[in-house]
Amino acid sequence: MINFTHFSHFRLGGFSETRVLKPLFFMIVMFIYTLILCANLLLIVVICKNRSLHEPMYIFPCSLFVNELFGSTGFFPLLLVQILSDSHTVSVPLCFLQIFCVYSYVTVEFYILAVISYDRYLAICYPLQYNSLMTFKKVAVLIAVSWLAACLNVACTVSLSSTLQLCGNIIDNVYCNNYSIVKLACSDTTINNIYGIVKLVITVFVPLIWIFYTYMRILKVCFSGSKQTRQKAVSTCTPHLASLLNFAFGICFVVIQSRFNVSGAQTLLPIIFSSYLITCQPILNPVMYGLKMSKIFNICKSLFCSKSLIIQLNR
Repeated sequence: MINFTHFSHFRLGGFSETRVLKPLFFMIVMFIYTLILCANLLLIVVICKNRSLHEPMYIFPCSLFVNELFGSTGFFPLLLVQILSDSHTVSVPLCFLQIFCVYSYVTVEFYILAVISYDRYLAICYPLQYNSLMTFKKVAVLIAVSWLAACLNVACTVSLSSTLQLCGNIIDNVYCNNYSIVKLACSDTTINNIYGIVKLVITVFVPLIWIFYTYMRILKVCFSGSKQTRQKAVSTCTPHLASLLNFAFGICFVVIQSRFNVSGAQTLLPIIFSSYLITCQPILNPVMYGLKMSKIFNICKSLFCSKSLIIQLNR
């Protein structure tokens, strides 16, 4: 008979004991988290406050920025606490809450990126019918469905994992993740594995197939269209493609890291591998959309210029 215990906490084994470097790591992570908060909040406020930006091509990225805040807030505060901690323990409810936040963030990101590709497809392939095809009601429905479907999807994952009987409580990572908890199970995980495959298809492959299809149609229109059409496609699709490629790269990092035991490794390496997805993506998105979308860039530029002028006048 397999022995199992009801644990009240998990221990994160992805940290090594380098106490001298803890303050440095804490300051670096805190700086990154603050940067993410400021950059994404700035663009959310800019888009919400300016009526000229109340269009689908700006509203969808705004949903991405909200998701960056959601995911990073579910990840960084606990990471900051664990960097300074000596025990690296986290309660079971808090661990599953972090799993819900991080996995929901990843799922929403995929869905919104797929929705943005659909929006760009309509704008470039059907420019005359775009306003009738992409109404504000449709925008709201697409965003709401993306968030609700993602949260429901991840809630099922968490509920299945939370009922498992565990033979250990050491997670070989710097944050709580579902794969590590399932590996600790000494009860049958067949249902978890089957649902994991279904979730992978729904979360990753279906959006990627749709994105690939839309871009094939966009490329077809660009090759057969005018120079102006190609320029419009490049200017509007570049931020989305950069975001998509970076996100795919981050997913590969997570998959590689989950297949290796990082317990006892140098502290910085597992932190970089584990946090890349929730660090670079929330920084890249506001930078790419803020710089490449001229309306957003001009409003941000005028905002900072006016602030600097006021500071100079007050001196």
